[in-house]
Amino acid sequence: MTNSKYRKDFPILSQLVHDKPLVFLDSANSSQKPLSVIETVSNYYLNDHANIHRGIYELSIRATKKFEDARLNIQKFINASSAHEIIFTSGTTAGINLIAQSFGKAFIKENDEIIISAMEHHSNIVPWQLLCEQTGAKLKIIPIFDNGELDLDSYKKLFNARTKIVSVVQASNVLGTINPIREMIKIAHENNVPVLVDGAQAIPHMPVDVSDLDCDFYVFSSHKAYGPTGIGVVYGKEKWLNRMPPYQGGGDMIETVSFEKSTYNKIPYKFEAGTPNIADVIGFSAAIDYMQQIGMKTIFQHEQTLLQYATQKLLEFPDVKIIGTANNKVGVIAFVLDHIHPHDIGTVLDYNGIAIRAGHHCAMPLMERFNIPACARASFGIYNDEKDVDALIEGIYAVKRWFN
Repeated sequence: MTNSKYRKDFPILSQLVHDKPLVFLDSANSSQKPLSVIETVSNYYLNDHANIHRGIYELSIRATKKFEDARLNIQKFINASSAHEIIFTSGTTAGINLIAQSFGKAFIKENDEIIISAMEHHSNIVPWQLLCEQTGAKLKIIPIFDNGELDLDSYKKLFNARTKIVSVVQASNVLGTINPIREMIKIAHENNVPVLVDGAQAIPHMPVDVSDLDCDFYVFSSHKAYGPTGIGVVYGKEKWLNRMPPYQGGGDMIETVSFEKSTYNKIPYKFEAGTPNIADVIGFSAAIDYMQQIGMKTIFQHEQTLLQYATQKLLEFPDVKIIGTANNKVGVIAFVLDHIHPHDIGTVLDYNGIAIRAGHHCAMPLMERFNIPACARASFGIYNDEKDVDALIEGIYAVKRWFN
């Protein structure tokens, strides 16, 4: 049996919940934070806090260096060509909104088309719907098969002269499906269409190389990747970012301001209005250091072992149906239990100290596609092990006893 030697790095996991040891199986929602990240954020506030890019005094100089070092660290982590291609936002949602509004203002007009998939999180649906309402553009949806894999033949047929951008998730937050992103980008580029990749559920679980993928934009969050909340990253190819107008105004995004006209800073600062979340950018850099010390391939393999074990155990229940059975998945497993609502499953599991997610997972169109109102979801991190899966299975027996 696999035991996670990393659990001890996460102080929150040592507590009891309802007098039971905490079993945290909701990392796809938001992962827990290792002590090294917590201490990094605390140390910044204890010793280095000042506003950045503006002060000529020691604290500001130190804070600015740590902030920009974090940008360099993230650039290397995803293998971007330049640190200028790394923009800090408040999260994946903010990043997609930034691109939808800025790219949309520059390049999308009435009757143009935007391609997304049927498995997208609301954060990769609603910003494009807002843009369509503003411009008169139209959304086109890549359908998915019953096993949770995208229909690539249908995807290829969606392209035409009006297609302006593809925005698609790399790994589904519900199905766990790892999409063939490199192939999808190649198809889009053959049609001269740029691609945004929502990497929120990929970055914590697998190696990501944006240069190898050749994506035009890549967005992700810190809080799902062992880092603080309230921080996200937009990677964008320089050729696009230089042509896109600012999304918000004020602070570091300006070069000069007069009442007649303002001029804007170079990238990435053009897209970073106002005082950023300095402490948590630095904290995210510490989270990246933590993941790299373990190794992204090691993290991926660890979670694959847990996914296979959990899948095998869940399939032993005749009344459990797994939602999403793609060949390639991250450590996410969604399921329904006959005649028992997912919220009731989640409540009983919580009484047993087990934290899962239950609901529509910000993916209502996907629930509709599978003809379910909601589902339960267990998701894994580096701190989980097979004992956590065994606790989940015992918890499901408890659910069945409670309701039957």
